[in-house]
Amino acid sequence: MEQLTSKKLTTKQYLVVASLLFGLFFGAGNLIFPLHLGQLAGSHWVGAAVGFLVTGVALPLLSVLAVAVTRAEGVFDIGRPLGVGFALVFMVLIHFTIGPLFGTPRTATVSYTVGVAPFVPKADQTLALFLFSLVFFALAFAFAYRENDILTNVGKVLNPVFLVLLFVVFAVAFVNPFANPFQTQATTAYVHGSFVNGFLQGYNTMDALAGLAFGVTVVTAVRQLGQKRDSDVAKVVAKSGVLAMSAVALIYVLLIVVGAMTLGRFKVSADGGVAFTQLVNAYAGRLGQAVLAVLITVTCLTTAVGLVAAFAQDFHKHFPQLSYHAWLFLTTLASFLVANFGLEQIIAWSTPMLMFLYPLAMVLILLSVASPLFKRDGVVYFFVVLFTVVPALGDMVVSFPSVVSASAFGKLVAGWRASLPLAAYGLSWLVPALIGLALGLMVHWYREHSLAAAGEEN
Repeated sequence: MEQLTSKKLTTKQYLVVASLLFGLFFGAGNLIFPLHLGQLAGSHWVGAAVGFLVTGVALPLLSVLAVAVTRAEGVFDIGRPLGVGFALVFMVLIHFTIGPLFGTPRTATVSYTVGVAPFVPKADQTLALFLFSLVFFALAFAFAYRENDILTNVGKVLNPVFLVLLFVVFAVAFVNPFANPFQTQATTAYVHGSFVNGFLQGYNTMDALAGLAFGVTVVTAVRQLGQKRDSDVAKVVAKSGVLAMSAVALIYVLLIVVGAMTLGRFKVSADGGVAFTQLVNAYAGRLGQAVLAVLITVTCLTTAVGLVAAFAQDFHKHFPQLSYHAWLFLTTLASFLVANFGLEQIIAWSTPMLMFLYPLAMVLILLSVASPLFKRDGVVYFFVVLFTVVPALGDMVVSFPSVVSASAFGKLVAGWRASLPLAAYGLSWLVPALIGLALGLMVHWYREHSLAAAGEEN
């Protein structure tokens, strides 16, 4: 296979791949976190933006490269060097996180919070969210059940319109700013830790996890364009990825700056959905809010269809006892139920899971990209993941809402975790992971040296 010649791609084909990557990683939900980050960071938005771009832009691109380098057919294959059992558990956790527990319900709650909630009286919010999410997920189920591309085609038209309107909002915000972003008040956590907090906020996009789950879609598309060799596939993904993620990065930075500027008129909001609603209402009024409500709902619905379909397809593949349609019904129903807890609660409970999963995902992504250097030896994976998973569990426990983190068990874990380097920054896993990497490479090189020596003796 490595001897086959790859076809040279045209600029248009690179743009097609870049467009696919952009669509994969940028959904309406990605609006709310950088905007809210800008409000939290205030005048310290530059450091926060750099940290956010590491986990929100660079890491998702590396996740797709990891799929390309390892020739994975899905997230299951990324964890395969650690055995089938680990790979299966990792796949289930990833899909539940970006699927029915957090990611998919968020598509409905973001649509509702940004688009519908401003038009509903406070007393009727719970009922309105119930009815909206019921219709939303009924439509998602119907489109995914028939596996047609009607909504996808609609999304191809409306998503660009949505982005154009978004840039109109940016233009108005910069022409008529609420405040100088370098002079707004930062929250306490961001005064001295803007980079690390921005880095951790990037977890909320879930894009690195999505890249592992959907990266195979991009890699398959690149191979269909005539790329035969793995190295050529990786190069095309890298070049197209730079184009796509540069666009995502630009939008993120603009959102962060605008978020910082909103502090000139509004207080820090509970979440980015509220902040976006306030921003649109301030500049475009109720009519602008109504137009954006329709566009953001369709954009989120398109994302929801992709998420429920991907969940059902992967789970049917690995657990064929249930049909695709049965898994589709279960994930859609679960997403509907979770959505009714509201956006604020979903974010509060998703953060602990992301504090656990993201370190694992990061080390697996980096190991996969670098795997040719150590022949994808499972022993290197084993030591790194072993030394990462324990502190990551500690980060998860202390990140739970107070009902867990303030319990006797939570306090016990917090006391142990505090002794680890960088724990105060939510990065208690980093130093242990590096130690695990050193040990894994030492064992790998020792075994390689022993085998070479044995071969010479024979």
